[in-house]
Amino acid sequence: MQKLSIEQAVDQIVQADSRYHKEAYEFVRLALDFTIKRIKKTAAGKERHVSGRELLEGVRDFALQEYGPLSCTVLNYWGLKRCEDIGEVVFNMVNINLLKTTEQDSREDFRNGYDFTDAFQRPFEPDIETRPESRRGRNTTATELGSAKS
Repeated sequence: MQKLSIEQAVDQIVQADSRYHKEAYEFVRLALDFTIKRIKKTAAGKERHVSGRELLEGVRDFALQEYGPLSCTVLNYWGLKRCEDIGEVVFNMVNINLLKTTEQDSREDFRNGYDFTDAFQRPFEPDIETRPESRRGRNTTATELGSAKS
């Protein structure tokens, strides 16, 4: 029996479970690599298993790095709309031996991780104190007026 390439394996997954685009699997795999590299830096180069929670943090940071303010839009387009979707993608890859788990790993590790809006959109929203409308109704001091003219 010939071993499947990653692309062939992902094609099989997508045929069986069309909830997620092929790109979602590639993204999760790249986010896992990103997370592993980050963990190696903090663990003095020692390789160890990545937990579901650690992967979620890596997914968030990797998406923000790669897609910036479009992170939520891109992930949603691929079918990733909540942390549980990331878990589904991971376990779909586990089921065909693209990824490995320990006995402690489960889909539950991905429940209630973070809200996608908070994780991917809020970092790009202006701080409430810096919005022009937050200054309305506030007494402006001469110092503020003087610095605004400079």
